[in-house]
Amino acid sequence: MQDKLMDIIPMEVAGTLAGLFSERVRRSPQRVAYRDFDPSGEKWRDRTWQQMAREVARWQAALTKEGLVAGDRVAVMAKNCPEWVMLDQAALGLGLVVVPLYTADRAENAAYVLRDAGVRLLLLEDLVQWQTFSEVRDQVNGLLRTVTINPFADDADQTADGLVRALPDWLPQMGEAGEVRHVCAPHDLATIIYTSGTSGRPKGVMLSHHNMLSNAHSCLQVVRIEQNDLLLSFLPLSHTFERTAGYYLPMMAGATVAHARSIQQLQEDLLIIRPTLLVSVPRIYERVYIGVRAKLAEGPALNRQLFNLAVDVGYSRFEHQQRRGPWRASHLLWPLLDKLVARKVMSKLGGRLRMAMSGGAALPTDVSRVFIGLGLPILQGYGMTESSPVVCTNTCENNLPESVGPPIPGVTVKLGEHNALLIRGPNVMLGYWHNPEATQAVLTADGWLNSGDMARIDEQGRVTITGRLKEIIVMSTGEKVPPADMEAAILRDHLFEQVMLIGEGRSYLSVLAVLNPRNWESVAVQYNLDPDLHHMLQDPKTEEIVLEKIAQQIREFPGYARVRRVALLTEPWTVENDMLTPTLKLRRGQVLERYKAEVEKLYAGH
Repeated sequence: MQDKLMDIIPMEVAGTLAGLFSERVRRSPQRVAYRDFDPSGEKWRDRTWQQMAREVARWQAALTKEGLVAGDRVAVMAKNCPEWVMLDQAALGLGLVVVPLYTADRAENAAYVLRDAGVRLLLLEDLVQWQTFSEVRDQVNGLLRTVTINPFADDADQTADGLVRALPDWLPQMGEAGEVRHVCAPHDLATIIYTSGTSGRPKGVMLSHHNMLSNAHSCLQVVRIEQNDLLLSFLPLSHTFERTAGYYLPMMAGATVAHARSIQQLQEDLLIIRPTLLVSVPRIYERVYIGVRAKLAEGPALNRQLFNLAVDVGYSRFEHQQRRGPWRASHLLWPLLDKLVARKVMSKLGGRLRMAMSGGAALPTDVSRVFIGLGLPILQGYGMTESSPVVCTNTCENNLPESVGPPIPGVTVKLGEHNALLIRGPNVMLGYWHNPEATQAVLTADGWLNSGDMARIDEQGRVTITGRLKEIIVMSTGEKVPPADMEAAILRDHLFEQVMLIGEGRSYLSVLAVLNPRNWESVAVQYNLDPDLHHMLQDPKTEEIVLEKIAQQIREFPGYARVRRVALLTEPWTVENDMLTPTLKLRRGQVLERYKAEVEKLYAGH
């Protein structure tokens, strides 16, 4: 007898992503599909699956009226909202290809994607966003139409060419829309997702309906999502992890998705929405962790001792439940520690979380240890855009935090040359858009995708990522150093906000570091120094202290991996200043170019 809480749509019933939507509407017409904040009414609102279907039909009528035909590309550059889903489902059902763009991306980067993909229609949030394209508008002259979700302001420039229309004026009346159409096939191209790339032009990853549908279905075989689950969606839907795990997967399971207002309001939204599931990149968990640690550092020592005891006892209970550790008498303290410590921390995340998923980058072990110790199972996984994206994941029953778990059902992995992780399965991309050379470089004729990541696979089939092939620093001595691993180790010390290891072709390693001003204050007190970090950045004593802290964190690395110099920086690296990709990965080339003078000083005379 099927679990009453489960209503998973079989892959063969859905057939396509558009078929998945249609089947969910048929099964759950009156259940809440999406929740979002209405700024005009200043309140949260619910939309049922039936209401979503009526809107999707209107969108399809409008797209058809534009003369778009199967295979044409449409793009969306908007924050997560029901309209994002409406465009996606309307386009997919008509056989159109959806091209997602990051709202934080620069206009020239977005223009490149629009031009490369041959996009005919673009959905934006408002007219102001379109105006940011003013300097590159001649590069996107293939556009037939731009639609803004928000209506124009009364005094807005109505753009003489008539290219831009506000959504309320573009959509037909409800009665004119008809039924939702579904003319696509499983192996049709569904989307082109441009990888942000840490260097060079982004490549367009081509994924079919079958690629993404199979990925969601495989994930649901190992991670339990129920109809009464509520997800808070805050990672950009242009990120493949959010699109599959935070959109198609809940649709397949019949769960409800709430769209967060913004990252800045995330803390408040967590308390209002009170989600039962989170899908996130490590940075969000790290922020909560750093916040808790900072508050503990300011409070009495007893609070820190109680917190550490709760984490230690909770993690010991977790290891026992995972059959990796013994039962201990200290476990009897858990009900009290749960009440005094764990519930208070979990209340900051809404108080109802039963599971969290982490992907997109490595989750520091000390961060996962704290959350798991406090009773929240964080399941770290691994994937890439080219694999739709999930390849491996831990599960609640088999959770080894330092690994990314075994491959999901239907996906096979093995190690290739230099221990590169190779991936094969129904989730592997069709190839790169208009780039056969790049496709052949990573995809073999028999379907094996080279991830570019180095890994090891244990006897239970669990995968651990050990480094990035392309990001190995080769020193002038011939020694090879994985920068990401050492950077993660250094960041365990909370004095460091961001770090980048350098030393390619050099005789020794150095670090570019952005320090946390607040955490510097406690260090300054300890060493009797000026607590104003800006005054101390050029002080030799500061570099000496920082180098010592780096040395403490990288003791497990070989002797040749010693860091001898550090440049201390004041400006954080962000997406806005182009030091990070929209998926928050370091743009190493841009950072090196920006701090060329500082790097030269680090190696002056050597």
